[in-house]
Amino acid sequence: MDKNQIGVQYMQEGNWEMAVKVFNEAIQENPSDPVGYINFGNVLSVVGEAEKALKFFQKAIELDENAGAAYYSAGNLYFSNDRFQEAKNMFEMAMRKGLETSDNYFMLGLSLVNLDQSKFALPYFQRSVELNENDAEARFQYGLALANLELINEAICQFKKCVELDPNHSDAYYNLGVSYAFQEQRQQALEMFEKALEIQPDHLLSGNAKKILEMNQ
Repeated sequence: MDKNQIGVQYMQEGNWEMAVKVFNEAIQENPSDPVGYINFGNVLSVVGEAEKALKFFQKAIELDENAGAAYYSAGNLYFSNDRFQEAKNMFEMAMRKGLETSDNYFMLGLSLVNLDQSKFALPYFQRSVELNENDAEARFQYGLALANLELINEAICQFKKCVELDPNHSDAYYNLGVSYAFQEQRQQALEMFEKALEIQPDHLLSGNAKKILEMNQ
């Protein structure tokens, strides 16, 4: 097992100090390998050293302009700091450099949503789900994107799959309720709002929607 793999194990264990030590050794032993810089940058991101982390990602890209993982990591860093346009640019670059992962497509879609460009997010959420069928949050966001385009039957399908994967996803139940209400399926809508409130009693949107339906029966 090489130093980068050992460092990743330390990261998974939450041992940031040892991860930094091992990744630093990996860089010193092989300074032309971008992987060490990407990993070191990821540790710095986790511990809140955003600007330092970016420098490591930039160094990785200088060493290999096709290092898709460096663009992806930089995108995550920008996204976590609400710099959505820069995040979008990085995720797009990662995609162009051949990074074919569900996470990259998902984050690109989320960046577009946060930029109020939801209609452009749809194909990226769709691709994310295709690459990882068991990602409940990707299913949920894909469902929202479909619902925003009034593709209600398709949205319902995704919300249902979301709650199959994550039975405690109250927002998915709420959006199922909204979708059923849109189709004038009042009883199914009520059941979904009640399920959301069962999971999260302070789910205000579900509570309000349930009251409105009950008042109009």
